[in-house]
Amino acid sequence: MHFDHPELDRRTLLRAGLGAAAVAVVGSELAFPVAAQADPGADLDWIYSCDEWGARPPADPLVISAIPTNKIIVHHMAFPNVTDYSEAQAIKLARDCQNLHMDVNRWSDTGQHFTISRGGYVMEGRHGSLERLQAGDRQMVSAHCPGENGRAIGIENEGTYVTDTPPDELLDSLVKLCTTICRQYGLHAHDIFGHWDFRTTLCPGATFYRLFPDVRRRVFTKLGTDLADVPARRWPDLWRFVGSPSVRVAQYLLAYRGYAVTPNSAFDAATVAAVQDWQARNGIPVDIDATITGPTWETLAPELEKDATGLPVQAVQFILNWKGYADVAVTGEYDHATKLAVQDIQQLHGLPDSGKVSTSTWCALVGGVVRQSFRQD
Repeated sequence: MHFDHPELDRRTLLRAGLGAAAVAVVGSELAFPVAAQADPGADLDWIYSCDEWGARPPADPLVISAIPTNKIIVHHMAFPNVTDYSEAQAIKLARDCQNLHMDVNRWSDTGQHFTISRGGYVMEGRHGSLERLQAGDRQMVSAHCPGENGRAIGIENEGTYVTDTPPDELLDSLVKLCTTICRQYGLHAHDIFGHWDFRTTLCPGATFYRLFPDVRRRVFTKLGTDLADVPARRWPDLWRFVGSPSVRVAQYLLAYRGYAVTPNSAFDAATVAAVQDWQARNGIPVDIDATITGPTWETLAPELEKDATGLPVQAVQFILNWKGYADVAVTGEYDHATKLAVQDIQQLHGLPDSGKVSTSTWCALVGGVVRQSFRQD
């Protein structure tokens, strides 16, 4: 987890043309449009409320976001992989997490909206999150992912999954919770991302992240989504208030296109200027916050044959290495280790395992979701 940056959430509100008056302290009366698929009568009794697990009151007033929720971000907690799967452990987990976030990180409350124990118990995290989920209109402004705290529901999962796999109990509850969030907020299975898609961190862990395509498929099935309603590619909507390994991929590609950009994973001023100039030169709407939109990614990322070299190959190798492919070195030469890793990514996401880096392969590499991932052959 990263330290709280409330100013990023204010910028999120300003980006939508909404000032401080558009947010509300929990408990005040403020009406928002209800999400199209929200079910005010949804059964959420299986989620333990803050009152039920004995949460401390927030240190400062909490606010409701004034912009729509557009994604779910999944984390691991980097806590021990305990073998105690009991309700008592889940309650202790929720309390320990809140204490850490309030006393060490100096946040107002638990940073994430919901917490899942290794035993599969689901706990409300930040106060007000369960009420907002029931309403399905707006989320609580959180602290789990700076730059996304006003528009992403954060789910923390007990444990550390760099090399270990989460228990089935946890995964089953994650699928149930993600399905419920999607229904209440009008989201889709292709709106589920990992923490490191938007921040430079090892969270949610390489082993856990490999399971994300399957988690999304399970949510997709439970939602009963028509494959035709899934976009060909759902790219991560990176913008100037985030920094992540995927930002560095974009920087490699901007440098390849001739821009004086340093690949450093920080969405700095040079990157903002380069993204906006690329958009203008390619007839793409120029985003005020330099959001790397789908059309921006698709014009920026070149399709690579297996004899490719240079900065685009370095970009591929960097993101593969970051996401757990330790045998891949950043050399700029498309070697055998790189090909095998690319083919593995393609297989995970239901793509032809040609080893060629197609546009859809780029999307999967940077944390996006492709329609082929949901095909049930």
